[in-house]
Amino acid sequence: MKKHLLSSIIIIVIDLLLLVAIFYLSIYLRTNITSESVPELIKLEIADFLFVIFIIFALLNNEKIYSLRYDFWQETKKIIKSLVLAYFIVLAILALAKLSLDYSRLFITIYFLLSIILIPVVKRISKRVLYKLAFFKKKILVVGSKKEVSIFQKEFKENWYLGVLYSEKNYNSVIISQHEMSLEQVNQEIEKYLNITSSVYIVPYVTNVDFSNSNIMEYSNIRHNTIQIENKLLIKSNIIIKHIFDFIAITIIFPLFLIVHLVVIILIKLDSPGTIFFKQHRLGKNDNDFICYKYRTMYENSQELLNQYLEENLEEIAHYEKYHKYKNDPRVTKIGKFLRSSSLDELPQVLNILKGEMSLVGPRPYMINESDKLGSKQHFILKVYPGITGLWQVSGRNNLTFQERNNLEIWYIKNWSLWSDFVILVKTIKVVFLKIGAK
Repeated sequence: MKKHLLSSIIIIVIDLLLLVAIFYLSIYLRTNITSESVPELIKLEIADFLFVIFIIFALLNNEKIYSLRYDFWQETKKIIKSLVLAYFIVLAILALAKLSLDYSRLFITIYFLLSIILIPVVKRISKRVLYKLAFFKKKILVVGSKKEVSIFQKEFKENWYLGVLYSEKNYNSVIISQHEMSLEQVNQEIEKYLNITSSVYIVPYVTNVDFSNSNIMEYSNIRHNTIQIENKLLIKSNIIIKHIFDFIAITIIFPLFLIVHLVVIILIKLDSPGTIFFKQHRLGKNDNDFICYKYRTMYENSQELLNQYLEENLEEIAHYEKYHKYKNDPRVTKIGKFLRSSSLDELPQVLNILKGEMSLVGPRPYMINESDKLGSKQHFILKVYPGITGLWQVSGRNNLTFQERNNLEIWYIKNWSLWSDFVILVKTIKVVFLKIGAK
């Protein structure tokens, strides 16, 4: 327990030093903003700003940043939430205390914007160094089937940000996976391990719902709780928020889109004769098909090339049935291979978003002939707009079977949040550059 307290103290010290460093960086940036409309910065000492740092630290601590070990994205979400709340609390305090003239609002805004960027980055770097030492890793026992235990073992090994190590001895916490256990067994396991350790986590029976964003209702008279489950992307307010997010994001990236578009046009024309765009009818929202735009990545005589290739490589037919992709597609041009591996071939779907037919993030735009394979899931998946990228693209892409993609997309729709869209977009950039799961 002492070593975990030590690691928490180290992280707290790093955060406090960072908040002080951001203060001086903000002073430097604000001082160098010279304009007739921007007044000169009133001299400000760190002692005058300690109450702001205390508010930020208190809110971070309230989110249990220093006592629990979150995944990077969950922790970053909590950091941003704390900083946004702290920003408005500070402005309210200055207004109520009539000190707003003594503190530059521009300086305070710069300070919090830098904090939103730098705190997650520095945390990632510091934890990368800290958790390389086994001494600071938290030991966790996982109780459940071999399959469930192996899933968590793999996550602990690959997700270094957690700073967690699977251990069957001298563990600090226990995770109980309820699958294949009766209710009586679960209760017995909880009582057993609560006698050994003070911290026990339960994996719910239901795995296709993200309970971290659910509301828990307490019925104290009968000592029961209920967990609210919503279909997030069928709530009108969420749909509006998603549309606004798409509009803002497209407005920001459109100039870059035009530059990349011109470069790709030239490369396609130099590589092989034919059109620039490949247009295909796809399944859209509410079963309404639409013309989906992509860059042409195949030769003009693609069908002839494919027929000849399949005659010589019969195993490719079975591979397509499972993954809906060929391992080595002879129809693809040289520049087409690059466009596909980098996912740039899907960039023209920005036009589909502008036409109101797609979204930045959503389920894959399925082909018309895939309708039967979607089966009973089609009605659910096609309740929302398809996306240029989605959860399936950052979770294995072509390494996933058709069925696994469907399950991920249903999970995304049920558990949508604006934060999840942001995370998927950031992860998409990583997938594109590293070409993870791409063919």
